[in-house]
Amino acid sequence: MERKENTPQRTARRKYEEANKERRKQASGNFGTMVPRPLFEEINAFLSERGYSKVQLIVAGYEALKAAATREDAKHGHPAAE
Repeated sequence: MERKENTPQRTARRKYEEANKERRKQASGNFGTMVPRPLFEEINAFLSERGYSKVQLIVAGYEALKAAATREDAKHGHPAAE
């Protein structure tokens, strides 16, 4: 893929991106996962209708799974539940 012609703004943005690439990688993460298109559209519609962000969805899902795992561990006497 060829780069577009350099403009002062593009040059500055590329320089900034290169200088801050590692800092951004350490500050955040990307799961890079894919879901079937119908499910993707359903989730996006739900989030848009309710004003939730994808980050809120991920955090809420993680918290719900953690709680479910803790309950499951306690039910089976797993030491992680203590």
